[in-house]
Amino acid sequence: MTGPLRIIVADDQASVREGLVVLLGLLPDIEVVGAAANGAEALDLVASQHPDAILLDLHMPVLDGIETTRRLSQLYPDVAIVVLTTYADDSSVLAALQAGARSYITKDADRAHIAQALRSAATGLSVLDPAVQSVLLAAAAGSPGGPAGRKPPADLPDGLTQREAEILGMIARGMTNPDIAAELFLSAHTIKSHINRIFAKTGSADRAAAVRYAHEHDLG
Repeated sequence: MTGPLRIIVADDQASVREGLVVLLGLLPDIEVVGAAANGAEALDLVASQHPDAILLDLHMPVLDGIETTRRLSQLYPDVAIVVLTTYADDSSVLAALQAGARSYITKDADRAHIAQALRSAATGLSVLDPAVQSVLLAAAAGSPGGPAGRKPPADLPDGLTQREAEILGMIARGMTNPDIAAELFLSAHTIKSHINRIFAKTGSADRAAAVRYAHEHDLG
């Protein structure tokens, strides 16, 4: 590749998006040619700017990251897609990779790791966050809950996902956030995001209420 790596950043959080633009733009071999707040804007920018790679969040309005990845793969197969997200659960990872993402890293990654993932993806290589690798290995082994996890029932209440039900069960067994993160090979930030969604879906104001909910629904 001659010249700097031309990239687009897509993230619905303005502070994250602008921070990535500044940080990556300071690198001599990377040129940020556009920034998008949602998937639709990302598609338009790729069409007009013809970047080498795109750094893409999964959870965005208008058009989410999975569908954006799918469309980019179909329309612009030469553009390397690097997912940068808070979520490293099995469903998100598998959906993104199946849609055509070349690399998948979490927002715990530092600038050097993000830049490496972009450069590698642009040359056809894949870079997976260590937590993502663990998730894929667990999924390949047919064990979504990990080696010591209890697989939640298929029919879950209140829109809980399998991962959320699994984490709720771990909370009910008295595990702390660091314990859960270590058990599932996920970052503390990812676990906190899952727990916030669990509280919202179950109407739990605190951990004790979540534990009661878990026992009432046989998830503990």
